[in-house]
Formats: sequence, C-alpha cells, structure tokens
Amino acid sequence: MKKALAIVTLSTLLSACAGLAPTNSTGNPKDTPNGQNATNAQKSDEEKVAEEQKKADEHLPLVTLTSEILFKEISSEIAFQRGNWQAGYATLMSVAQQTRDPRPARRAAEMALSAKQGGDALVAIRLWRELAPQSEEATQYFLGFILLSNNLAEAQPVLEQRIANATPPTRGLIIFQTQRLLSRAQDKTAAMRMLETLVAPYQTMPEAHLALAQAAFSNGDSARATEEARLGLQLKPDSELAILTVAQVAPDKLIATKALTDFLAAHPKAREVRIAYARILVEQKEYDPARSQFEILLKTDKDDLTTLLALGLLNAQIGDKTVAEKYLMQYVEKLAAHPDENRDNTQALQILAQLSAERNDIDGALKWLAQVGPGEGYLDTQFRRALLIAKRGDVDGARQVLAHIETNGEGEEVQVTQLDAQLLREANRNSEALRVLAAALKRYPKNTDLLYDYAMVAEKLNNVTLMETALRKLIALAPNSQDAYNALGFSLADRNVRLPEAFELIKKALSLAPQNPFILDSMGWVEFRMGNLTDAETHLQAAYTALPDAEIGVHLGEVLWAAGRKDAAQKVWREVQTKDPKNTSLTSTLARLRAHL
Repeated sequence: MKKALAIVTLSTLLSACAGLAPTNSTGNPKDTPNGQNATNAQKSDEEKVAEEQKKADEHLPLVTLTSEILFKEISSEIAFQRGNWQAGYATLMSVAQQTRDPRPARRAAEMALSAKQGGDALVAIRLWRELAPQSEEATQYFLGFILLSNNLAEAQPVLEQRIANATPPTRGLIIFQTQRLLSRAQDKTAAMRMLETLVAPYQTMPEAHLALAQAAFSNGDSARATEEARLGLQLKPDSELAILTVAQVAPDKLIATKALTDFLAAHPKAREVRIAYARILVEQKEYDPARSQFEILLKTDKDDLTTLLALGLLNAQIGDKTVAEKYLMQYVEKLAAHPDENRDNTQALQILAQLSAERNDIDGALKWLAQVGPGEGYLDTQFRRALLIAKRGDVDGARQVLAHIETNGEGEEVQVTQLDAQLLREANRNSEALRVLAAALKRYPKNTDLLYDYAMVAEKLNNVTLMETALRKLIALAPNSQDAYNALGFSLADRNVRLPEAFELIKKALSLAPQNPFILDSMGWVEFRMGNLTDAETHLQAAYTALPDAEIGVHLGEVLWAAGRKDAAQKVWREVQTKDPKNTSLTSTLARLRAHL
C-alpha cells in the first residue's frame, strides 16, 4: 500500500469551491424572499427551537394531570421500553383523544416510527396535526409521510393553504420549500402537475418559475427547466438566484458559462454568481482563470476563509507554491484565531506539509502535520508523518508513529500494518516485514489485502511455497482477484517453471482486467518463456505503450533482443535507463545478455 502524497486533486478544489456556494439549492441569500437572511442566520438552532416551542405552547389545551392520565403515560413508556410498542402507542393515542392534547399523539408517532410502522405513525401524525393545526413540525411530518406514501391529493389542500397564508415577503421561500417537498414524491409526473397547480396563482413571482425549473430539471426535462428559468430571470433580471438556476439547468457548460459571464459583466458585484463561474472553471481544469475569479472575490472580503483555501489549493495545483503557502498559512492562522466548528484545517495543513517536504524541509513538514487534530484526517496524517520520518532515514522512528496510532476496526488496523510492512520492505528488512504481516494474519486470517502483501514479501525472500500458499488462499476467498492470479502466474513464469499453469493463471487475470498493463506484461513474459516471440512482443508493446514502466521496458527489450532486433531493444533500454538509472532489473538483464547501450 503506497501512500501517495499528492498536493491537490480536482475533487479537493471542487470541495473548496463548494464551500462558497449557496447553502441551499434555491440560491442566493440576497434573494431570500423575506430579505432577512442576516437576522435569521444570527439565531442559533437552540433559539429557533425555543421560539417554535413557545408558539406551540401558547396553543396547548389546559389539561389537568390526573392520576389516571399520569398512570397511562408512565405505563405506556414502560411498555415501550419493554418492547411492547403497540401497547404504549394505543395508550397514548387514547390519552390524546381524551385530552385533545397533541403531545401524546406526537409521542405515539415517535413510538410507531421507532418500530418502523409507517401506517400507524401516519395515523398518529394525522391526530397530532388535527390537535395542533398551527404546529409547523406536525405539518412537516404530515406532508413528508403523505408524499412518501404518494397520496398527493391529501397533501394538495395543505400545501395550497401554506402558500396562500404566507406573507408576501415569505411566500417565495414557501414555494421553494413546497418544490423540495414534492421532489420526494414517487410519482414525479404527478408531483410536477401539482406544483404547476399550486404556483399557478403566482405567475408574476420569479420564485414560481424557478421552482418549476428545479422540478423540471430533476425530472430530466431540460427544455422546460430552461424555459422556466428564463421566465424567472425576465421577471427579476438582477436576481443571482435566477441566473444561477439558468446556469444549473443549461444543457451544456458552454451555455452555462456564457450566462454567468454575461450576468457578471452587468453585475460585477454578484458574489454567488462569481463563485459558480469559478467552480465551473475548476471543473474544466482552467485553473488560472479560476484563480483570477477567486482573487476578485478576495478583494471584496479579504478575510473569507473559503476563498483563502480555494486560492491556496489553486496555486498549489498551478505550481505557484510560494503563493499557495501564503494563502494556506493565512487560512490556518485566521481559522485558529476564529475557530469554526464547520471548518477543518486538516487539508490546508497537509498541503503545507507537502510543500515543505518537496523542498526537503522535513522538519517543517512534520511541524505542520503536528497541528492536525483528531478527525477524519487523523489516520492519513499519521501515515504522512511516518513516511516523512522514514524518508529522513529513521525507519524505526516511523514505525513508532504507526505503533501509537489508535485504530478503529479491522480496516484501519490493516492499513497501519500494510504501511509498517512497506517501510520495512523499502529498508530491505523483508524478514521483519514478513513477521509483521504474519502476526496481522493471525488476527485477520481472511483479509485479502494482508494475504497479498504477505505473498509478495515471501516472493521477495524467494519462499515460493509460502507465496503460493498465500495466493491460493486469496484466490479461494476472492475468485475474481486479478492481482492474485497475475502475481502467481508471473512468479512461475519469471522462474521459468510450470509454464502452462502460469499461462492459464495469467490468462484468467487478463480476462478479468483486459487493459491492465501489468497483466499484459505478464502475458508477454510467459509467452516469451514459452518461445512465442511474436505474441510476446505484441503483449509487451501494448503494455509499454499504455504504461512506459521500467520493468515492462526491460521485458520488452529482452524480447526484441531475442528476436534479433538489437537496435530496437537498445532503444527501449536507453529509455528505461533515462527514467530509472539505478534499475536493478535493467542492470542484471544487460549483464546476463552481455548487451551494451
């Protein structure tokens, strides 16, 4: 298991850009219908819950907690805890009907949901909503269940009422919420027809058309989606939400890009649109223009963390490492000064470590990695630390890092073992690597990754019996493991023994992965061992064209040499020597054939 330390991938760039995108599919905070996004954003979840609870409590009936009611509620909970959800459910439903209090009905719904009894849950939710018609929570549960059950007719009057009762500033938001609710329906065509009916009285509102555009786009109707998005933009030409929808539903990236750039020409301060445009540029790997867009964004908000991260990633990808470090360091420093539970500095710290390592500043790289805290990046960070320490020549120190990793389950433990064995192999301590893998296999005897690595180390030690036993077991556990068939077949072919068996093993591997260059190399090598020079050259040439790997090149050169095409062989070998001057296979092959370059 080779742990590659790639600086930046397209996915990490897109991830960084995504952090700048609108928080929901309906678009730009500036376009929220009530125009009060800043105020709402300042309220914590706890405050919002408290407000909702206060409103709900104002409508609760005055119920005297008699001994009978108390007994029923307690007995229902005891029954539920003992696994008799039906008894608890029935008791609470009767209490709710008797007292007209929605809370027992709500609890009954929870019990039914816990028991995965959708029908009974819906009955309780209907009663809950009947007793608390003003409860947004009850309405949301009701609509969710009705739509999942595909009973759209029952949902329609409720949705109509919600839109009609909304104040003008909030009606657009309710329309978007309605579209998202209907998107859960199984019958997408019926849901689209209902949405058309619901928004028909509000055709002068851009939100009505944008909601229809979203629904049509989800249903695969690109033409309708484009038409509705354009209508929404016509009603509000300066709407970032509208142009973002136009770009989202556009049939291709060129049309989307033109729509965004035209809008930006007219509205250069449209932040969300510029973010969307930059994201498209990243997707198309146009990193320089994307960087320019983020630099414009940074001018309007020099402290924006996600913009700083995106610029760090983009500059690293482009190769402007000094600038990448500047932005990434700013990101790490600002995040440390103002912690945000929704942000993580792991990616930035790992890239800073990689940049340091590339200029051979191992201490600097380790310093960055030491700042990575617990979380998703913990295991990968420890692997990076171990590899850097080993690179410095301290293999035992690297192994100590691995020994102190707190693993979670077989998967992580196996990864640690594989890297430990890799470090030992690279230090030419193969006997120790074999013992490490053998100990892990005692714990996880059926782990195919461990078996494969164990077999490869045994092969390095020339213990063919041990290697073959491990690979045979792996094949029994994973009959479609092309690597196992290929490794066993190539090992036999390389030793020039049991060639018909080797041929069949590699043939099986090739049937599982016909384009794999390493398996093509194995097939070429076994054909060579069997004296089939033409077929050997065909397979090896295909392998070397697909992947100009040094080992494949050495094999191809030997086949060409054996076929009497010594100039061609020397040409390939010179290419190998240029790429890998210390390649031992090339050195031994040239010596054995008494060939010169």
